[in-house]
Amino acid sequence: MSREFSIANLAKSRTAVAVFLGVFLLTASLMVASKRSHEAAQAAARVNREPELIAGPGRVEPYSEDIKIGSELSGRLKSVYVEEGDATRRGQVLAELENADYRAQVESAQANVIAKEATLRKVINGARHQERDEAWSSVNEAKAVMEDAQSELHRRQELFSAGVVSREELERYTREADVAKAKYDAAVQQHALVDDHAREEDQSFAEADLKLAQGQLDEAEARYQKTFIRSPIDGTVLRKHHRSGESVSNSSTVPDPVLTIGDRKTLRVRVDVDETDVSKVRMGQKAYVTADAFGTQKFWGHVVRVGQQLGPKNVRTDEPTEKVDTKILETLVELDPGVQLPDGLRVDAFIVPDEVAQNR
Repeated sequence: MSREFSIANLAKSRTAVAVFLGVFLLTASLMVASKRSHEAAQAAARVNREPELIAGPGRVEPYSEDIKIGSELSGRLKSVYVEEGDATRRGQVLAELENADYRAQVESAQANVIAKEATLRKVINGARHQERDEAWSSVNEAKAVMEDAQSELHRRQELFSAGVVSREELERYTREADVAKAKYDAAVQQHALVDDHAREEDQSFAEADLKLAQGQLDEAEARYQKTFIRSPIDGTVLRKHHRSGESVSNSSTVPDPVLTIGDRKTLRVRVDVDETDVSKVRMGQKAYVTADAFGTQKFWGHVVRVGQQLGPKNVRTDEPTEKVDTKILETLVELDPGVQLPDGLRVDAFIVPDEVAQNR
């Protein structure tokens, strides 16, 4: 009887343990299932939200965009004064061409201007005091000769009337008197010319000649100044394409930049927005970019410019399935102050539409 009771109690205990284990396992299974269901719901929510963002590839550029600086003249670089990463000031000389010949042209033009200025002053001021005195002396001399010739002529006329001299001698003295009178008149005219003010046409001609020389000097100086390659902005040297001693060319068909500079105080991202999303893009929308080199880090900014014309892609990714014939709308995202990313870095850009931003 006692043994049968012990066996019954053992059976009941085993049944209780089995029931307990079953309840425990069921509870644990329900908890795991609930957790997985919650995680799946969160993942589904993330998947459902992600397509709401306007995504597109982009490329980092400085606020001023990349400015490629070349030479307006072809020649050999005398010196390049900056290196990549150097800060530049507006108007700073970044490089210089060999320019000894251009400098000589400037000095020659300067000398020509000085000569033309002297010619103009001479025309305006007229003859010197000594030249006027000399001209007046010539007048007095010619007058004396003329008076003497006229006196001799008068005496010969009296002698001819008295029959003392011949008509031939009288005519000779008459001619001498006429010559002396002509020389006197010429001396008077020469003195008047020397003593008179400059003619209006002479002064105008001298002034025009001076202006021509000044224009030639300005042209020579302009060519000389073009041998100095200056920075158009306050920025940073991003790329150095040529070094001292290398030749550069001025070509409208084959650009030959010496340096590339940009203003990196604020960075921007040029984003290719797919044509199917263009209706969702607006000025001022929030946006962020990510890059493989920075993992999951997000760099925030906002849309500052939206293109007005669709065009071909600007940025190509490494995805083999990428479509290259898709039209895009070029959009500019300005990153928040303080963000530092390399110029030209390819990034993935995500623009937050207005309705998504309100929900968040």
